[in-house]
Amino acid sequence: MKILITGTSKGLGDALAKFYLKNGHTVYGISRNRNKSLEKYTGFNFISQDLSDFEEMESTIPGFLKKAGRLNLAILNAGVLAEIKDMKECSLAEIKRVMDINVWSNKILIDLLFSNLKSVDQIAAISSGASVYGNRGWNAYSISKAALNMMIKLYSREQPGTHFSSVAPGLIDSGMQDYIFSLPEDQRFSSVKKLKEAKFSGQMPKPGEAAQILATSLEKIMKAESGAFLDVREL
Repeated sequence: MKILITGTSKGLGDALAKFYLKNGHTVYGISRNRNKSLEKYTGFNFISQDLSDFEEMESTIPGFLKKAGRLNLAILNAGVLAEIKDMKECSLAEIKRVMDINVWSNKILIDLLFSNLKSVDQIAAISSGASVYGNRGWNAYSISKAALNMMIKLYSREQPGTHFSSVAPGLIDSGMQDYIFSLPEDQRFSSVKKLKEAKFSGQMPKPGEAAQILATSLEKIMKAESGAFLDVREL
């Protein structure tokens, strides 16, 4: 298969790329920073791109995509987490930064996929339970993932030849969780306490294990309605 993955420099994106490469697939990676550990794989193709630079994306990504010709799967994994704090403490500039990466860069990329490739069989956007839980403190991240879910649903109505989904990958012991674990105790944010407790409970797999679970889930998701939001823990 030919697979596009964004955010391949670390975490889940790195683990997904390695999972597919080790299984003989061709991976097209997009991230701001290079990942030297992926460059040893002959099936890995890479472009360094800051996904917050929309103008540059529209200039550089088309040529990269045309090398693939068509894709079996695109995993829109790149994303950022906002600082955990109350909405009243969030500036519009902070919210815009998160929305630009978590939502609008994916819109640009999806549009580029359809304008530069012959076909795309499946597009999976990495979402989060935060998009539906509305836990206090998750502010811009929750808003961005909720918007991402709806955007994916809307694209599914426009592109019936491609299967779309928003996928919550479950808890992953990644850099995001390291940030959560470093936060001081704050009674306002009960979800943070729960995540800290989960870190060493066996409920939070490392990226490699999470990538394997997600890859298996993406095969099952093809049988679900296009445009749906799904949680791998419920499949």
